[in-house]
Amino acid sequence: MIDNRAGALPVEGVPAERVLDEIRGLRGLDRPTHGGRLFAYVYDPGVPGLDELAHAAYAGSAHVNGLDPTAFPSLLAMENALVGAAARLLGGGPGTSAPDVVGSVTSGGTESLILAVKAARDARPEIAEPRIVVPVSGHAAFAKAAHYLRVALDPVAVDPATLRPTVADVAAAIRPETVLVACSAPSYAHGVVDPVAEIAAVAAAAGARCHVDACFGGWTLPWLRRLGAPVPPFDFAVDGVTSISVDLHKYAYAPKGVSVLLHRDPGLRASQYFAYADWPGYTMVNPVIASTRSGGPIAAAYATLRHLGEDGYLRLAALTRDAVAGLADAVRGVDGLRLMAEPESSVVCFTSTDPGLDLFVLVDELTARGWHTQPQLTYAGLPASVHLTVTAAVAPRVAEFGPDLADAVAAARAAGPVQLPPELLALAGSLTPEALTPELIAGLAAGLGLGGGAGPLPDRMAMVNNLLNVAPVRLRERLLVEFVGLLQRPTW
Repeated sequence: MIDNRAGALPVEGVPAERVLDEIRGLRGLDRPTHGGRLFAYVYDPGVPGLDELAHAAYAGSAHVNGLDPTAFPSLLAMENALVGAAARLLGGGPGTSAPDVVGSVTSGGTESLILAVKAARDARPEIAEPRIVVPVSGHAAFAKAAHYLRVALDPVAVDPATLRPTVADVAAAIRPETVLVACSAPSYAHGVVDPVAEIAAVAAAAGARCHVDACFGGWTLPWLRRLGAPVPPFDFAVDGVTSISVDLHKYAYAPKGVSVLLHRDPGLRASQYFAYADWPGYTMVNPVIASTRSGGPIAAAYATLRHLGEDGYLRLAALTRDAVAGLADAVRGVDGLRLMAEPESSVVCFTSTDPGLDLFVLVDELTARGWHTQPQLTYAGLPASVHLTVTAAVAPRVAEFGPDLADAVAAARAAGPVQLPPELLALAGSLTPEALTPELIAGLAAGLGLGGGAGPLPDRMAMVNNLLNVAPVRLRERLLVEFVGLLQRPTW
């Protein structure tokens, strides 16, 4: 562990092996990134030797700088190869209806979405107050992009049964100032594919761009289609789709962080760039948000794709498909649980139909049994749910999950729903974000077992999640900001 008296910058340097021991000790506090028991944040193919290959490629290019492709042509070659692979997989390239697809490698899905919004905004300088239309199931990074870029966000509700927006509602939300209409393939929360072809058509008719956010599971959809799954049209084969984002650090199984943002043609990408020559230094030309970019992630992604190949991704998609089916069967086999949607990608999402079963207590019980899931709060008539991001490494674990799920449900029922103290319920119902004071935040955190940097996080989070669940959306946001702020304090 880190000696806090010395911090990260000791007076005298620490031997290399001791530093690595410290890091290994800290890593022991983390959720397991391998083994098929973590259903969020990481993507594990369970392929022997792949980590070692990616790490070696990463190390070999870690100090290469993507700021100037003329200085480091190796990085330019690998980036172009990654863009070409993603474009070909997603319906573009020679011999397709989108032969001139171009793209850029970014640090992740959020950067890709911000750049898609920027490109759409900057291509329409005549619009003083640009707007984007995004289903509420669209990734929160669209809202982040709107906030950062000062673009108005017009959310579109989703049907509570299908968990998708209706095309009529999307069309009704489009205004003359709309520069971009977004859709998901698939959505993160529930893993369903929006009606991309129909949404793209109404966007095109209005003269707006249509971006398909395929960051989460879009890399898997073409392989599932090859395996016979009824994947609807969602890529550049769809007229009106102007850009697509897909993360390689998700189901392409590359180390973080690598995403690809594709545009149907170079003209659409032009407004993504930032160039500046009005200063005495070098002329800055950036295709992405960052200027300096380590070549490590790009080289690691290149090595991963080259090593796995099409046959490898097809095999991994088949394992994922089978794991999804097995987990969904496990959920169906437990009274009091129901699937939010029939799985059609790499997500299993379920909720409770039993008032005596607190989903957040269930999440804690699953954690206690070694299964790390992701709770999702109630939203606009949609119930709280449990999200499982399923990867190929889950397949060997599926048989273990069903009995553990049933056991966890029984334990959660026996424990009963969390009863928030009356004063907390009153606060959640009456507080505004502006009324939160540092003293009030500190008291709430202490009462919920969130000790900040001074102590470990609580083993069980049902109390915290239940408080957030009853709080209005804006209060949820402020509480989370403050709670995370308590955790992120320097060590001296």
